[in-house]
Amino acid sequence: MNTAKSYTATRNACKMCTPLGAALVFHGIEGAIPLLHGSQGCSTYMRRYLISHFKEPVDIASSNFSEETAIFGGGANLKLAIENLTRQYSPEMIGIATTCLSETIGDDVPMILEGMGRMEDRAELVHVSTPSYSGTHMDGFHHAVRAVVEHCNPEGPRTRHRARKTVNLFPGMLSNEDLRHLKEIFEDLGVRLILLPDYSERLEGPSWVEYHAIQKGGTPIKDIREMGLSGASIELGTILAGMVEKGEKTAGSVLKERFDIPLVSMGIPMGVKATDRFFSALEEITAKPVPEKYKRQRGRLIDAYVDGNKYVSKKRAVVYGEEDFVAAMAGFLAEIGIIPVLCASGGRSGFLKQALNQILPQNIQGQVHVHHGMDFTQMEEAAGKLSPDFAIGNSKGYTLSRNLKIPLVRAGFPIHDRVGGARILHIGYKGTQQLFDTIVNTLLQNRQDTSAVGYAYM
Repeated sequence: MNTAKSYTATRNACKMCTPLGAALVFHGIEGAIPLLHGSQGCSTYMRRYLISHFKEPVDIASSNFSEETAIFGGGANLKLAIENLTRQYSPEMIGIATTCLSETIGDDVPMILEGMGRMEDRAELVHVSTPSYSGTHMDGFHHAVRAVVEHCNPEGPRTRHRARKTVNLFPGMLSNEDLRHLKEIFEDLGVRLILLPDYSERLEGPSWVEYHAIQKGGTPIKDIREMGLSGASIELGTILAGMVEKGEKTAGSVLKERFDIPLVSMGIPMGVKATDRFFSALEEITAKPVPEKYKRQRGRLIDAYVDGNKYVSKKRAVVYGEEDFVAAMAGFLAEIGIIPVLCASGGRSGFLKQALNQILPQNIQGQVHVHHGMDFTQMEEAAGKLSPDFAIGNSKGYTLSRNLKIPLVRAGFPIHDRVGGARILHIGYKGTQQLFDTIVNTLLQNRQDTSAVGYAYM
């Protein structure tokens, strides 16, 4: 008897290609430009997604594989692409991300780069392996951050300068506004911050009179080289923390291993509890108290929770997106009385359910369905049985919300059917306040729009 399980192809994946995350990281480094080693179509696809979200020019170079290259190897194409980029852009760094095609044929990129030798006028060449068949855009993002840190901080003795304590912060794939808020917090604390990556200005700058080959902004490479001298590192992401515990290398764990820099791993600070943990960690690391400004933000947020509780209590939500985003958002929703009945992601880290069990209160865990490696067709089928009141996540879930006739709260990445996706603030007390107001107002509007009577007072 044939007992093989039937196979169903992915339909509308809840993830994006691995090199996309790597390309975003390189756009968050000053003077850097990403180069995808593979076909032209890969570069076009990444540019389309990033441009539609950030509404900014996004250049991503390609080694432009052809049929001949796919058979005989892409070494010559890669060398030519690097030479062209150096001549046309004069970058300080070229981030080389390998795509499915170059990985499948087995191009040895490190050997190719080694064979090019070292030239004084050539940019730093950083390679990261990002085949899409073995990960998501978040994997590509984290792998690129680690590759840059490893490249700029080689092993060896270093002289520590602790007169002015510096903190390394690896925020993960947050919005431009989130990154600006993190910089504001450290500025208010009076603590030097090295934020990697930082695309908040480069992918949301002012209008130009003339085209800029490489936009201004990004983490300076000289600062990245100083990460090995910092007093501490912080990595945001519950899933990322699980990877470190499992023994997988991240940028923070590399610095800890090579230079004994303390590493603090925690979830993305969405909600009061998660933001409290973030500020407590900052107090311990910097030995500085939380500024009154943020205490007042916290007080206003809790007051808003009380004011809006009757509108959100026991509502049911579908949460989807990157695994760390899902874990953080589900924790925030549970905090305000909403049950995240479906928590779904296209990621396959294996840590999502474990992370949610740690974050969510025990009394609702039995009502929460957790799925990894899920596409939107499967998600819609599962959500349809759970009677959700709304969905929260990126624009790729619009069809789901439309078919289920529930409102969609847009958050995360990508948001390509609205403007301002890069300006959504998700984190801290201030970001949580904005999320709370948006969710409450979305539910109120849905009640008005679906009411047979119609009323203007709630």
